[in-house]
Amino acid sequence: METKVWKVDPQFPDPKAISEAAEIIRQGGLIAFPTETVYGLGANALDENAVLKIFAAKERPPWDPLIVHICDLTMLEHLVDEPPENFHKLAELFMPGPLTVVMWKKANVPDTVTAGLPTVAVRMPNHNVALALIKASGVPIAAPSANKFGRPSPTTAEHVMYDLAGRIDGILDAGPTQVGVESTVLDLTKIPPVILRPGGVSKEALEKVLGEVLVATKPLEVETGLPSPGMMPRHYAPSVPVILTDGNPSELTAAIEILKSQGYDPKQIGVLMPSGWLTGVEGIVTFDWGSWGNWDELAQKLFDGIRWLEVQKISVIVAPLPPPIGLGLAIRDRLTKAAAPKDEFSSGGEKSNHKCQGKTR
Repeated sequence: METKVWKVDPQFPDPKAISEAAEIIRQGGLIAFPTETVYGLGANALDENAVLKIFAAKERPPWDPLIVHICDLTMLEHLVDEPPENFHKLAELFMPGPLTVVMWKKANVPDTVTAGLPTVAVRMPNHNVALALIKASGVPIAAPSANKFGRPSPTTAEHVMYDLAGRIDGILDAGPTQVGVESTVLDLTKIPPVILRPGGVSKEALEKVLGEVLVATKPLEVETGLPSPGMMPRHYAPSVPVILTDGNPSELTAAIEILKSQGYDPKQIGVLMPSGWLTGVEGIVTFDWGSWGNWDELAQKLFDGIRWLEVQKISVIVAPLPPPIGLGLAIRDRLTKAAAPKDEFSSGGEKSNHKCQGKTR
């Protein structure tokens, strides 16, 4: 199929473009659209046939659930029976925003959306284009990231086209996203609540509202479906190996020297380079990642940097790991999963015998 692209203003999207895209959603088609986090691939969340098209386009396994996007809290009536009391405190502070909440679902939510589980993940995106599309469609929209499964997430329409051109009906192109990493997924069916995927709302911010909040760390089995997207040991991965170092210039330099000693030409080595680091290193391919310690900036540029390096015909990407604080926790999560060996799980969830080159930590 031909993938139509509408260029829209992120603040004041063209009503005609929104109307055309919304009609495709109502007719059971697929539209990629920007949120404040990454671009999502949307379909009518209450139309099982439409949702199945998402899985086909992304080559996504059925055990990985989808997040349902709403434009106002009244849409929850279609999705959950009774939101828990602490949900309303969170909604007041973080909706719209980069927070997804897992709650008990209504029976009319297709099992294909929830990987067969009795829970549904819901969020309200903080982006005028996304909210306008959901409102004009008149239905909640199921939307994972608009990329092939397991790949680095898309933060521009160009990233979406690279992965999904010809597989989806259209893209609402409103330029780069602002947060750059996906939403935090918080399970409110557990006491205390559990962060299933760190993201755009920090653990520290959630604890100010809820008290104790745990972070899921153990990789989960897939036989019964995952409770949240982004929980596989290997995910967000480019086509070349990723090697991680401690977050300081000397460790980054050491990793580059080790690669050179292993026979890598400097032109084969790509680096997510914090601004001002390793200015004397010659020949390597660098992406100016931003100021170390400015986790908002590094999160916003993370996937763009990985994708840019990937197309420079390099053989390996090296990146320093931020500390697990604030948005640094989400960046660390994405990089760790991008660096996981392919033999843990391939992009389709099947076991693979291929080993990544180089060391990961």
